[in-house]
Parts: sequence; C-alpha cells; structure tokens
Amino acid sequence: MPTYETLLADATQLPLADRIRLIDEIWDTFPDDSLPPLSDEWVAEIERRSAEYDAGSAETVSWERVKADALRRIGMAVPDASH
Repeated sequence: MPTYETLLADATQLPLADRIRLIDEIWDTFPDDSLPPLSDEWVAEIERRSAEYDAGSAETVSWERVKADALRRIGMAVPDASH
C-alpha cells in the first residue's frame, strides 16, 4: 500500500484540474459524522446568516455560479456554467 508521502508526492504532480477533482472526491468519502466540530464563532456566524436568509434579506448565489467563478479565477474553463 502506498504511503501518505508517496501519495502526496504523486498528487502534487497532477495538473491543477485533476488535483481539485481529487480533493473533491476525497472530501466526498468522509462520513458526515466524522467532521470536526465548529467553533462557537462559526456557529454564531452560521446562525446570523441563516436568520438573514430566513428573513429574506440575504442575497443568494447558486452553487453553480460560485463554482464557475472560482474555477474561472484559477484559469480553468467552465463549459456549461450559467450566470
């Protein structure tokens, strides 16, 4: 079985798009209950933003747009992104 160091060294040699895809796919393997707890500050911020959303005063942006904008910022083409 490969070691962490070997996997990391191999992963850093991948093109940027493949590294991002690898990160995304590894993240999806984590069970929901295995993530670390949020700090009190993050919980307060989440509650504040949730209250704004519930009140209808928060401006929202679709995940597709956020992801497309982020990929564009790092120079990746986004063929089916809608604004």
